[in-house]
Amino acid sequence: MTLPLSGTQFELTSGPYTATIASVGASLRELKHNGRDLVVPYDADQVRPAYRGATLAPWPNRVVDGTYSFEGTDYLLALSEPERHHALHGLVVWHDFIALDEADDRVMLATTIEAQTGYPFRIQVRVEFMLDADGLHTTVAARNTGNAPAPFGTGPHPYLVAGEGTVDDWTLLLPAEQVLTVTDDRLIPIGKADVATESGGIFDFREPRVIGDTFIDHAFTSIIRDENRTAEVRVTAPSGTGVKMRWDSSCKWVQVHTADQEPETGLPSRIGLAVEPMTCPPDAFNSGEDLLVLQPGGVTFASWSIAAI
Repeated sequence: MTLPLSGTQFELTSGPYTATIASVGASLRELKHNGRDLVVPYDADQVRPAYRGATLAPWPNRVVDGTYSFEGTDYLLALSEPERHHALHGLVVWHDFIALDEADDRVMLATTIEAQTGYPFRIQVRVEFMLDADGLHTTVAARNTGNAPAPFGTGPHPYLVAGEGTVDDWTLLLPAEQVLTVTDDRLIPIGKADVATESGGIFDFREPRVIGDTFIDHAFTSIIRDENRTAEVRVTAPSGTGVKMRWDSSCKWVQVHTADQEPETGLPSRIGLAVEPMTCPPDAFNSGEDLLVLQPGGVTFASWSIAAI
């Protein structure tokens, strides 16, 4: 039997929820509630488009120009976003993860980032997906199995689907007080600004409102959390259906993208809202802001959940 292009498929079920995890990139390929899509899916025998559902490590988002300095040594990463001349979304997005444990409602996948040019560190990455009555829960655990400290960051890349229509029709609740401003052409970070005042307040979704034709491809921080230090983003359709994403205090940032696509990509535009909790901001390998440094033998964890509204 030929293996699908997205790798081994792991079908999870729990009550009204079903999920399909693809081994390539430890990717969330499908998530449904009573048959309704909560994320933009893709076919099993398809090269994953636009990083849909991928696990991002050892960095999320971009390393500008693929260059950084760590503990006095300069490094050059492969430019996986050549059109903007950046290294994008880490190194494990095309790894074929192996299953360490699986059941009807969960699977534990693992891979190792071997020391290589540009990132001479060895990191073991485990990703657990688990379904229950409260939705899909994902936890990334990373362990430094090398002999030197290593820079690290992680996050997911789901495109949330509220219901009928497109991003333009949906209402967004994004309880973040600051946005990371970037250059228009290469999305290089410039600085943090208050959502209330930046660009006339177009990034201020602290009170739910319709997204409309607003273009967003920005990271947000200073996130308002509940008493358990949990953050929550909600996206709802006019009918009242929706999807919510929650994450713990390990992720101080969230990237939000309205999934605008250039015509040459052949991909439909604005059919899902990317919501990407991140342990660090874009280009953290250079800024050092919220960058995790894993000591030899050190472990870090990050968790998030997706559920129907």
